[in-house]
Parts: sequence; structure tokens; C-alpha cells
Amino acid sequence: MKKLWFAFLMLMMVPAYAASFDYDDYSYDAPDTELDSVAIETNDTAGECRMDGVAINVGAAPVAVAGFDIAGIMLGMTFEDAQMVARENGLYANRPRDSVVYKIHPDWKYNLDYECRQQKVYAPEKLERCIRSLARARGLLYAGELHLVRDLTGETIDVYFTSNATDNLVWKIVYKNDVNEVEGDNEKFENQKDKKIMKWWQGVLDKYGVPNAESDKWASSDNSYDPLMTAYYGELELVDCGRFSEDESRNIHQAQDNFAAKPYAF
Repeated sequence: MKKLWFAFLMLMMVPAYAASFDYDDYSYDAPDTELDSVAIETNDTAGECRMDGVAINVGAAPVAVAGFDIAGIMLGMTFEDAQMVARENGLYANRPRDSVVYKIHPDWKYNLDYECRQQKVYAPEKLERCIRSLARARGLLYAGELHLVRDLTGETIDVYFTSNATDNLVWKIVYKNDVNEVEGDNEKFENQKDKKIMKWWQGVLDKYGVPNAESDKWASSDNSYDPLMTAYYGELELVDCGRFSEDESRNIHQAQDNFAAKPYAF
């Protein structure tokens, strides 16, 4: 994806956490029909955090990116607050299909898969139901994505959340529009696209100010783990890789610590 031009003006290692998960024994005994129609994902490349490195431009100052919003939605918001903002501003609506995507961290899913198979649940459909039931009972199933659309203009907002291990908070917001699309190969379409891009870029500058890292980034610091926003042709990506990395680390460590291994005696 091409970056906006500016001609017009690993995993963090953290200590194990005190989680609110319920690790009481729980046995799978019946299908959970309520979860059968819910979109649930585990492996998701869209939910990864790209760490390309960042450096504030010479002579520029840090920007308070943690205070930025996209249509009122901000980093660190709870899932409930993000939904409420989207509903109250009235500009965006939930995507017609799979607007909310629930997730189980892969390491936890592997744990639960093992537990279910120890209970002799092997059929793929029953195994998936077993994993979902265990995950929900222990607080491991969480709202991982919220997808919003604005039909009037074709804009979309995709919001990504950490797990319950770190309070299910916004760590990434991706906004997109159609300014980079060309309706045909005639000269007039290129001219129209250039004007749309210019208007889009001016709107970005009016709201967020001039980028302080390269020509298209707003950086909190020279640390890529701190909040960062990047602008592209018709797209904004607001991320907090530090929050994402902490959540990943906590899930991996806790999944390891709570793996239900057999009681081997030796």
C-alpha cells in the first residue's frame, strides 16, 4: 500500500498477571447452541501488530497520539464504550454480517482442545463446541473485533481489542475510504482521484496536525511500542503495539502455567 506523500504542506516480556479468570474444574456435557452462530476466530493476521520502527523527525516534538480518535473511538476504550460511541454518534452502523468477532487466544485454544480430548470428545463439531463452552466458562472468550460501516460514503472502521487478560481494550483502529479508487483509465478519473486525495489529506492535517515522523506518521516517541498513527491513501491506522504485546505475553505465560497436564508420577 502506497504511503501518502507530503508535498502539500518479540514480544514484550512482562511478569505474569493476576487475572480474573475462573480456573475451577469445568466439564463439557452438552452443546452450547448460543455460541454456534457466533463468529469466532483464533489465528488472525489482521490482528497482528506490525513493528516497522519509528523515529521522530529532526526538530519535531512527540505527539499525544494516545488522545487521538477516529470517529470518536480511541485507543484504550473498552468494548462496551467503543460500541456506545459508534451507536451514539449515528454516523456508523454495525457491519451487516459478523460485526462482532469473538476470539480465543490460540495458546488457550490448544489447552482447551487437549482438555476436551482427554474427556474423549473427538468429533470435530463436538470438539469445537466443547472448546467454546470451556472458553466462555473461564472468561477466555472475548470480543476481539468490532466492524462498522457508513453506507452513505462507503467508509469502514475496524476496531481490534485485547483479551480479557488485559481488560478487553482497544489496541488498534483501522479506518478506510475510497479516495484512492479510480473509476476508469480516462484522464478525468485520475484528475478526480488526485483531488479527492488532496481533500482527504487536508482533512487529516486539519484534525491531527502535521506528521512528526517521516511524512505520514504521528508518533508518541521513538519507541514503536508506544501509540502510533499512520496515514495511507484513504486509510488511517491507529495502534498501540505495547498494549497488544503485553496481552500476547500474558496469554502465552498463563496458558503455559495452566495447561492441564496429566499427573505424571516419577
